[in-house]
Amino acid sequence: MDLGVESFGVQFRNPVLLASGTCGFGAEVLSVTCVEALGGLVTKSVTLEPRQGNRAPRVAEFGAGMVNSVGLANPGAHIVRREKLPWIEKNLPETQVFVSVAGHTTDEYIEVVEILDDSPGFVGFELNLSCPNDARRSGLPFALDPDALHQVVRGVRKRTERPILVKLAPNTPDLGPIVRAAADAGGDALTLVNTLPGLVLNPDTGRSVLGAGTGGVSGPALRAVGLHAVWSAARLTNLPLVGVGGIGNGRDAAQYLEVGASLVQVGTASFWDPRAAERVVHELHRLGESRGIRRVTDLRGSATVSESQLVNRQEVGESDRERALSG
Repeated sequence: MDLGVESFGVQFRNPVLLASGTCGFGAEVLSVTCVEALGGLVTKSVTLEPRQGNRAPRVAEFGAGMVNSVGLANPGAHIVRREKLPWIEKNLPETQVFVSVAGHTTDEYIEVVEILDDSPGFVGFELNLSCPNDARRSGLPFALDPDALHQVVRGVRKRTERPILVKLAPNTPDLGPIVRAAADAGGDALTLVNTLPGLVLNPDTGRSVLGAGTGGVSGPALRAVGLHAVWSAARLTNLPLVGVGGIGNGRDAAQYLEVGASLVQVGTASFWDPRAAERVVHELHRLGESRGIRRVTDLRGSATVSESQLVNRQEVGESDRERALSG
């Protein structure tokens, strides 16, 4: 099966990327995984000023995944421009790299993009507008406010010609206005989804395990949510979609493609198995071969999803009574 994918003007070796927050700036994983075997990677989120992140512990596992509260620790935009991007250009010349951008305000997003835009070493930006550990100063993530999201994406669009991926939240009550805002503002693709707000308690003490208290849920627990979000978004827009959340094997990746994603990102699985993304690529290829699929792009949108019809509650009640009487 041909794994090559072309999306928003960029050619990818295969549709499997490393997700932001799981691979640093590439150097951190180079000794444990073959980055060049992947479709690309998304760097950890970059903010205007350096951030130390949240206090430890920052990660806690639970039965169906993990909760993290790293707090977007990063060296800041100027050091990324001066040190990280030149390293990427030199050591990962064949890798499609996207720089994740975060901030407290619209102006911070714009300024980070302005600082980095003319640097070599990367192909585009992913706007992290939905991290539960980094909300706007009003306390609401940009991705839950269509107007605020539009303002950020539009502002960034005016400063760069590079592709812009807009990363959305999984807990959006109504995805339609958010998707339309991202598209209307000039986003080139949507990444779905970020982590869900979550809490893990120490069963012996009743205290929160994470140093910051709450964090973001990722791993297998997020997969069904991510699949639903991608499936929903595919019905709302023609923008390319990047699926992320709970991908641990080739079957998981295939499911995201089947509900409409063009690309996928592997995140939490890399903490348990540093070569997880490579394995996903191989398993996806084998799956396609076993099904007789010629191109991985043929999987996109091929899922059959039954849509349940709402049944009149009175009719249900009457039927229940009739069965009871007849019994």
